[in-house]
Amino acid sequence: MPTPRVLRLNDADNVIIAIDRVSKGDSLPNGVAARSAVGKGHKIALVPIAEGEPIRKFGQIIGFAAAAIAPGDWVHEHNVAIHDFARDYAFATEARPDGGLLAGEVPETFQGFRRPDGRVGTRNYIGILSSVNCSATVAGFIAEAVERSGILLDYPEIDGVIPFTHGTGCGMASTGEGYDILARTQWGYATHPNLAAVLLVGLGCEVFQIPRLKQQYGIVEGDHFQSLTIQETGGTRRSIEAGVARVRDLLPVAAKARRETVAASEITLALQCGGSDGYSGLTANPALGAAVDQLVRQGGTAILSETPEIFGAEHLLTRRAESEAVGRKIVDLIDWWTEYAARAGGELNNNPSPGNKAGGLTTILEKSLGAVAKGGTSTLRGVYGYAERIDRKGFVYMDTPGYDPVAATGQVAGGANVIAFTTGRGSAYGCKPTPSIKLATNSDLYRRMEEDMDINCGDVLEGVSIEEKGREIFQTVLRVASGERSKSEELGYGANEFVPWQLGATM
Repeated sequence: MPTPRVLRLNDADNVIIAIDRVSKGDSLPNGVAARSAVGKGHKIALVPIAEGEPIRKFGQIIGFAAAAIAPGDWVHEHNVAIHDFARDYAFATEARPDGGLLAGEVPETFQGFRRPDGRVGTRNYIGILSSVNCSATVAGFIAEAVERSGILLDYPEIDGVIPFTHGTGCGMASTGEGYDILARTQWGYATHPNLAAVLLVGLGCEVFQIPRLKQQYGIVEGDHFQSLTIQETGGTRRSIEAGVARVRDLLPVAAKARRETVAASEITLALQCGGSDGYSGLTANPALGAAVDQLVRQGGTAILSETPEIFGAEHLLTRRAESEAVGRKIVDLIDWWTEYAARAGGELNNNPSPGNKAGGLTTILEKSLGAVAKGGTSTLRGVYGYAERIDRKGFVYMDTPGYDPVAATGQVAGGANVIAFTTGRGSAYGCKPTPSIKLATNSDLYRRMEEDMDINCGDVLEGVSIEEKGREIFQTVLRVASGERSKSEELGYGANEFVPWQLGATM
């Protein structure tokens, strides 16, 4: 019977990772024998670990032994505890110039839509936004009526008409974080380069008033932006008719957009992970990080997010910050989230999810180390609030929840025109108006859900290098940015994944 493959990631690690399923009694390195069956992606003690002693993976602390652990023991939530410990933030000590192209690298391009404001889109949609949940049904009816009419067949240059509806917009304070986040999100979508034109539909009496949004951001109605309210228009049927008429007027203008050759520096790539497993930090996440480094060398932008899922690994980002001021913003976010979770009676270590744990992830510290790997090694150039417009090139960070649809909505509002999404358990996700590329962490998942997965990163465990897989991911990003449809687009995902972060009291 073949010896199961295991992996020690760092000389400082006191655990190894099961690449294959391990049976009780199987031989392991250092003359160790497995003391129980261990699933793929799970951890096994390589040496004795005393009660209270740190457990190390990736050369970093991922928890502490809740009881004495013998060599060959399965290491998971039954014998691992987590508690606070000091971290050395070492602000900006690992920052370095991003340096431009390496020897032999060539400037890359893609085919994108240059918009009047100079930004570049990767898709050419028309969006129907709702200002409040009360207008969500009408917004959806307008999009459905346009689709049923068949008029889009006359405009093959347009990718579709999408309703972006949500569950808030009223019963909320008219000032404060919650209102500001919704306003930024709506404005970010209304001006997104993947949307050639937008119709914003309101009820009329809601807290989130369309005229206030227009005044706040200097929005002028015209060929790109139109609005209406159900109450002023005369009810549901008349609003649908009026909305369809507005969209008909916008179609010829949107159809004038043509793809042209633009530099890869115009890509703003959102980095996401969901349904992570024990392979995530070994394959897909570091491979995506290698792609991010390539994009940054090309002058492009990558956005890492999901603050609850960098908890415990934030020191790896503060060291790469371009300045102490940028690094301290990361620490401030962790402090805010710790207090925010406590107010709700929770803690940041409520993560990982049951699926993450089944895949081999034991603590949020372990999960975070893998999640941060998506950001590569480039210098951290900026830290942004949720849905803030990204106005710097390079590797940046945006504060978002860990819940994937909410996190991605903020990144898209900030300007992301492509998403790269890693998954080990099989997250079914897509995003409009921004195409989402799904990266499977292991070959079993890829074979099982091939219709959903764009790239198999499991072959990293078969000898494909992280750098080679990173090049494959980067080239896929360029092709999808140029119009190649991702698997989630082919399946029709994206219209239900617009989920703005809802903060504050619902009244």
